[in-house]
Amino acid sequence: MAGGSERSMKALKEVWKRTENSLCADCGKPDPDWASSTLGVFICLSCSGIHRNIPSISKVKSLKMDYWDDAQVQFLAKHGNAVTKAMYEAHIPIYYYQPTYNDCQVLREQWIRAKYERKEFTEPGKQLPYSDGVKEGILWKRGRDNGQFLPRKFLLSEREGCLKYFTKLDAKEPKINVKIDVINATFQPEKIGNPNGLQITYLKDNKTRNIFVYHESGKEVVDWFNAIRSVQFHYLKVAFPIASDNEIKNRLTRNFLKEGYMEKTGPKQREAFKRRWFTLDHRRLMYFKDPLDAFAKGEVFVGSGENGYSVQKGLPSGTQGNFSWHYGITIVTPDRDYLFTCETETDQLDWIRAFTSVINQAMTPQEYAIEAYFKFKS
Repeated sequence: MAGGSERSMKALKEVWKRTENSLCADCGKPDPDWASSTLGVFICLSCSGIHRNIPSISKVKSLKMDYWDDAQVQFLAKHGNAVTKAMYEAHIPIYYYQPTYNDCQVLREQWIRAKYERKEFTEPGKQLPYSDGVKEGILWKRGRDNGQFLPRKFLLSEREGCLKYFTKLDAKEPKINVKIDVINATFQPEKIGNPNGLQITYLKDNKTRNIFVYHESGKEVVDWFNAIRSVQFHYLKVAFPIASDNEIKNRLTRNFLKEGYMEKTGPKQREAFKRRWFTLDHRRLMYFKDPLDAFAKGEVFVGSGENGYSVQKGLPSGTQGNFSWHYGITIVTPDRDYLFTCETETDQLDWIRAFTSVINQAMTPQEYAIEAYFKFKS
């Protein structure tokens, strides 16, 4: 820490090392080394960049490189993460998605702006743009066949328990009408090629359908995301009245466990391996020719270890199919083995960890029903 009196430096270090300040106040990243001299929170480098974009609210400084005077250090000591969070996060709706340092920029930025700039969580019962039970507006949606993003009207209704979209602004009938309990939503800026890109998936005839959308406004697309979670939460509260709020919260939107390219061969294990985009959505392993395909070319159910599922590093000896990637993975199921190859050892180990995390979990009654469907289909 350059400059500053020895007394100020010592006092700053003492405040900095408090347990409450050991994680970033906004994303939870360990060992934050920046702070806001106007809000009194300790934050990481990435979140400090977002704070810097709202200078009327937050002035940020490095704890290692910048000079902190006595008054600023006293302000940090009086506030800190615990006090400030108690003020700005006092009334967060249980369904509201609180991003971590692993989440994308738009989620983290709108979380920070919602807290400090718009003060959405400081008062109980405050009317929020995603809590009305209904949301209507325009999202840019990728065409299933032509790949073009075109404006489409979307309507989310808690009363009807569904999400609809219309191909024309004045259309009377929706193109789709999806029940809210089969919907998932996850931000995919890199895959969609837009910083506000959102992937909405739903089950149709027990098959996954993907819709890719974005909005020019980061606030608007995050409001849509939290509106979906809000409607889901209230729908599930009615459907499962004895479930706790936290149990229901855990059933709302989820991020995919793992995505990326692998090669796969067919059931005879003699066909050439083909490069496909894979998405692991809990127990559903889906593969696509293109990451932005609306429908998967196929799906594999990944059950639990106690039901005969396992993941093995490498391919069975004597595998005959031609493959260009040499880091193999074998998924063993009660019915057949699935063979994949990865481009690098890092990819291979990451996929194995993801599969292992699923296989180590006991199956729910609903998952037994899904497994039965997959067996019937095959």
